[in-house]
Amino acid sequence: MALADVEMRRMVLREISKRHLDTSLMDVHVTHGVVYLRGTVSAVRGHDADPKHEIEIIRRILRQRPGIRDVVIDLIFR
Repeated sequence: MALADVEMRRMVLREISKRHLDTSLMDVHVTHGVVYLRGTVSAVRGHDADPKHEIEIIRRILRQRPGIRDVVIDLIFR
């Protein structure tokens, strides 16, 4: 994995951690500036967050970041 991709992955994880989402079953991978989110996502217990809406917000934020070419979402929402 290229150093730029490693740094982008860290940035993606920081953005995701700002949301009330359980992402323990989600994998984040970055290749050549393309972010891949795969796995299962749910709201953190005790919060009314809509996981689909939260991921869409994350997608919009990430697509505005320099170096990120695309965000591919392959998630199951619970």
